[in-house]
Amino acid sequence: MEGDTDRKEGLNGFTLDSYKIEDLTNGTTAYRSGPDGLTPEYHKTEDEPNSKSALKSVPISSLKQNDLLQSLAAGGNEEQNKELSAEVQQAQEEWAALESIQPAISEDSAGYTPLISFNEALQHFQTTDLSDYKKNIQPTLRRTGLAAITYFLFGHPRLHRELQEERDLVFAIAQCSLDNTQKVHMRVLQTVYKKLTGARFDCPRYGCHWEQVGFQGTDPATDLRGTGFLGLMHALYLVMDPQTLPLARDIYRLSQHPSQNFPFCVMSINITRIAILALREEALSKECNRRQQVVGVLNDFYVATFLHLFQIWKTQHKTISDSGFVLKEVEVFAKKNPKQVLRRLESFLSEQKSGGTALAMETCSQNPSPSMGRRSPRLDPSSNGKELNFTGVCELPPEMEGEARLI
Repeated sequence: MEGDTDRKEGLNGFTLDSYKIEDLTNGTTAYRSGPDGLTPEYHKTEDEPNSKSALKSVPISSLKQNDLLQSLAAGGNEEQNKELSAEVQQAQEEWAALESIQPAISEDSAGYTPLISFNEALQHFQTTDLSDYKKNIQPTLRRTGLAAITYFLFGHPRLHRELQEERDLVFAIAQCSLDNTQKVHMRVLQTVYKKLTGARFDCPRYGCHWEQVGFQGTDPATDLRGTGFLGLMHALYLVMDPQTLPLARDIYRLSQHPSQNFPFCVMSINITRIAILALREEALSKECNRRQQVVGVLNDFYVATFLHLFQIWKTQHKTISDSGFVLKEVEVFAKKNPKQVLRRLESFLSEQKSGGTALAMETCSQNPSPSMGRRSPRLDPSSNGKELNFTGVCELPPEMEGEARLI
């Protein structure tokens, strides 16, 4: 078909037929010579600015280099790119917001609760309204009949009137339970844990980690029902006083012994129970009157009684199976000889300060332990204090002289 085809010699000597393809818009077709023969050259006319030239028999490599096709291909993915860009932008905004959150390290932040001293904790209770608790306290034993006459003639002296308010404060604290909403309560609990274990950060309020310091469960509050918050206050005094802190660590170390182990905090609470009984039975009234204070005397009596138990436990190789007998022995001796117990503490701290031995103990020959003279049966090293039922204040039987209504 003449006129429809043009013949032209290519670079390789062969004759190439090039068929003219009519443009769909204006019917105009142009040709240009290329390395592979004739290549149709498309262009736009001035009359038809939006016209497009049809492409046929064009090498792929040429298509890839064509700017128009690249722009068209990019336009096909524009919607997808917009969706992807929106997701990326949202992720970047969320990350930027996360980076802008700064950890606020303050006294209220978990993990950074500051330690609290005994005096600061005591001041909290001194400034708190405890009138409801004071209505229910029984500061002294109620004795009737011959027991009342005998005690009046031969018993302990009465506490001076000006000290009775301080004594009532002690019994009121012993009725306060551990309150999670009270910042001071939580600080006291965390301070005792940190000073005993050496931890720097707070521990969770509940968990088995409390067994490490000698509570019998995941919640220390359950062990404080016998002595109330006073049980924690005494433990706080023991670990925060620079003079008694070495003793506290010695006792705690013994409580972790493979065979002589015992629950430290539960044992401490039982010592607090003995101190409460001694104060209620007015065994400490004479010393309180002499020193004109109640809290200080009660603290020292608690430490002295704990020291007495520690020395018996360590030197006589006591174990958990002996705990009931040892506690009863310590209670009887301490209430009967408060002055002697306090002197032993004073002597112990003096020797400790001067670099003396940690165990300067006088043997309590007047009240020997039921297991003295024989070696106590040792428990399995894997045993712990959870199976031991210590006597709580509310579980004590009535005393010989009248009935003691305990906390």
